[in-house]
Amino acid sequence: MVKRSRIVAFFLLLLLLGSTMGVTAKDILHNIKLGLDLQGGFEVLYTVEPAKKGQKIDKDVMASTAEALDKRINVLGVSEPSIQIEGSNRIRVQLAGVKDQNKAREILSTQANLTFRDIDDKLMMDGSDLKQGGAKQTFDEEGKPSVSLTLKSADKFAKVTKEISSKPYGTNLLVIWLDFEEGKDSFKQEAGKEKPKYLSAPTVREVFNQNTVSIVGNFTAKEAKSLADLLNAGSLPVKLKEESSTSVGATFGEKALNDTIFAGLIGVAIIYLFMLFYYRFPGLIACVTLSIYIYLVLLIFDWMNGVLTLPGIAAIILGVGMAVDANIITYERIREELKVGRSIKSAFQAGEKNAFTSILDSNLTTILTAAVLFFYGNSSVKGFATMLIISILMSFLTAVYGSRLFLGLWVHSGFFKKKTSWFGVKQSDIHDLKENFDTLDLPTRFDKLDFVKNRKKFFTISSVLLVAGLIVLIIMRLNLSIDFSNGTRVEVMSDKPLTTEIVNDAFSKQGLTTDDVVISGDKQERAAARLVTVLSKDQIAKLKNDFKAEFGSEPSISTVSPTVGKELAKNAVIALIIAAIGIIIYVSIRFELYMAIAAVISLLHDAFFMVAFFSITRLEVDLTFIAAVLTIVGYSINDTIVTFDRMRENMQKKKRLKTPADIAEVLNVSTRQTLTRSINTVFTVLVTVIALVIFGSESIRNFSIALFVGLMVGVYSSICIAGPLWYVFKTRELKKKGVIKTVKEKRKYSDQPQV
Repeated sequence: MVKRSRIVAFFLLLLLLGSTMGVTAKDILHNIKLGLDLQGGFEVLYTVEPAKKGQKIDKDVMASTAEALDKRINVLGVSEPSIQIEGSNRIRVQLAGVKDQNKAREILSTQANLTFRDIDDKLMMDGSDLKQGGAKQTFDEEGKPSVSLTLKSADKFAKVTKEISSKPYGTNLLVIWLDFEEGKDSFKQEAGKEKPKYLSAPTVREVFNQNTVSIVGNFTAKEAKSLADLLNAGSLPVKLKEESSTSVGATFGEKALNDTIFAGLIGVAIIYLFMLFYYRFPGLIACVTLSIYIYLVLLIFDWMNGVLTLPGIAAIILGVGMAVDANIITYERIREELKVGRSIKSAFQAGEKNAFTSILDSNLTTILTAAVLFFYGNSSVKGFATMLIISILMSFLTAVYGSRLFLGLWVHSGFFKKKTSWFGVKQSDIHDLKENFDTLDLPTRFDKLDFVKNRKKFFTISSVLLVAGLIVLIIMRLNLSIDFSNGTRVEVMSDKPLTTEIVNDAFSKQGLTTDDVVISGDKQERAAARLVTVLSKDQIAKLKNDFKAEFGSEPSISTVSPTVGKELAKNAVIALIIAAIGIIIYVSIRFELYMAIAAVISLLHDAFFMVAFFSITRLEVDLTFIAAVLTIVGYSINDTIVTFDRMRENMQKKKRLKTPADIAEVLNVSTRQTLTRSINTVFTVLVTVIALVIFGSESIRNFSIALFVGLMVGVYSSICIAGPLWYVFKTRELKKKGVIKTVKEKRKYSDQPQV
């Protein structure tokens, strides 16, 4: 009897969730803040240095510096800046959407220490004598732009002007400086120059008793306003040294956003079609839960007030492919239970239960690598790691509990009674329950494959390729980006086709020589140039203005100092080591040490192949490459753990391993039984990655290629390296012990009592 109430409940629940998502999705998308790589903007990492001798950089100084920078950003009108204190002496500032990036850079880095001096550079007054908010942009009697200052004390100004006015004519000057540097700056050196470093040097002939001063220089009205705003914001208590910076033009950001979203839509659409075609009705449930998953990821990210970056969108798209994995594991388990003759209801319950541990273990190991990424990554990599962690958690919630709820309503309604075709299982594949046929005894389409017999071939192929890769790496080395060395990277987008000659000529006009130029884009409209030198803020400002005039849009410019480059390279190595150690510990606790060692060797195998591939192809290795390597480490261990989980199950069935043939049987049977899941999962993830490679933004093209290579190698190592390595270790253990006892665990089924 069909319980229609459960089917009605399904549609009501679907209607409620669908309407809620439809009503709120627009606001969520509107509220999510876009990173500077998606809307243009400016990011800079400063090292905080003492402004005076003996000054200590402590927590209080860092906090007051961050506060001073925040005041200056308010002058720029940026609605939601990001100011982060990193470590003991660094501050990262992100200004997404800032329109005048040159002005932003100038206002942030200027110390704004106002001083009044005589011609011998003796200090007479400083910024502390200025009344808070007392600077205003005005015009003098001749209509020239000026800055009016209101001082705290008229008496002090009277004493200063009295001392200056008493000096002989020609020396009775009150020199007004901004960021005067002791030992470097001098009035006598600057006086003869066309554009001196001091702001103004008025002659003082009489004593002034008022508390207002007017600075008249060669200002435009805009420059005078900026100076007034800067003085009102206050001087910085320290000196700031630029270690790295990223400046993204608005055109780049908009195109990157559109391209990546388009790639995501294509990838997700293909996954939906595959799930519907292959898994039938459960596939439909998977499409529903995946839609809810995407909504929840964006909702949680909005609640966290996170900033969505280009790698973050890639993490969502990649997360869709990984979320499908949980569905595939569960649905494959349900199919197996149906094939041994269970009813749909008991097959559903047993399949859900047996799949849970595999899904939990694989998700936890991926979270482990994502956490390492978050801890050791820079801002954009942290954004990717954050989104990846949210994606994993939400995929677990929707794929496990969401699918269980929605599919359970239909299963328990009785609608599917004897309708196994709705689950993609043919009647001819179903055994009679009386045969006492176990899921572990089911034949597969891969029964002719012998992974133990061919292990030496697999090891030989991998060894040859690894040695060849090592030789190539030693000879050719990696094409490291400025992230791991130092220098400047400039990306140009033109309204006309570009050539290497055109780009080099444009840099030559700036007095700069490029180290490397790469032309890309469908119409050859993009160029990426690398410079060995780290450009100064003045050089960057000029470059942006001149290139905008020549090519039609502002270039994107990134700089990295040698100090930061070394730190990033060091952190990347540490991240890989910690991820490997963490996986060994976790897999040893949950499974066994030999499985952990085999898993980590296969992961290092994958990581090295990705490195060798990038060395041969000369693709640039940047920070997102490290993110890709760690993502593949997490994904590959995910794949390996599903196979290991089935191996553990098969070992428990045998209870004792007496001969190498017993170990070989466990490995071969387990790998064959999980091979369909491995192929289907890697296909769904590959679809999203291929969509990113073909249709996604140029900015993450190398990241997407690294993921593609890693996925291909990862599925190979999970099947052909990790398992066979475990077999080698286990046979050695067998020789020492004679017999290996396996852990006994009771297995419960709803249709069949446990014997």
